[in-house]
Amino acid sequence: MDEKLRILLCEDDENLGMLLREYLQAKGYSTELFPDGEAGYKAFLKNKYDLCVLDVMMPKKDGFTLAKEIRQANVQIPIIFLTAKTLKEDILEGFKIGADDYITKPFSMEELTFRIEAILRRVRGKRNKDTSVYKLGRFVFDPQKQILAIGDKQTKLTTKESELLGLLCAHANEILQRDFALKTIWIDDNYFNARSMDVYITKLRKHLKDDESIEIINIHGKGYKLITPEAE
Repeated sequence: MDEKLRILLCEDDENLGMLLREYLQAKGYSTELFPDGEAGYKAFLKNKYDLCVLDVMMPKKDGFTLAKEIRQANVQIPIIFLTAKTLKEDILEGFKIGADDYITKPFSMEELTFRIEAILRRVRGKRNKDTSVYKLGRFVFDPQKQILAIGDKQTKLTTKESELLGLLCAHANEILQRDFALKTIWIDDNYFNARSMDVYITKLRKHLKDDESIEIINIHGKGYKLITPEAE
């Protein structure tokens, strides 16, 4: 690793937090540990981090609230939630906020590093790719900058929104297979990721509503199709 990647770690269980910090540091990540969401947010505003690992249940400010505030300041930084909650609603809530991944306790340290590495590979790969700019009706989508523009209106997309729209553009007016999209963006095509993808499709439809000639339609049992008059 050329320059050490910086991880913001928020975990109120002191023993687990210290274990995670030591393990991640041993793996070559510069990791800073904070015991609650409030302290984590203050640190986030002061320093530059490459990735956030947030416990959901924390005093002063829970992980979901912290993630929302982080997302307002930075739509691109990857966020992983750690949680003892396995309720579908909670997991979906995490994805709605814009989580990149979700790990339920107890988990192995190896699993956490595997997921961190997978996310960072994706983010790096995207930066290194020669990405073209897509023209979708009256919209212009720049995957590199993660910006969707129509006239003077510019919308900054989250990493996941941008990855999904990029895949839809690459398959414009063709069926984007659901399994392919899940494995490409989420790595795993399990139930939670499939539901998460539905959430992101809904978000993209809202972003694209200003041009009626553009729509994302469901192809039952197969996936989605981006309908555009000028696929490029």
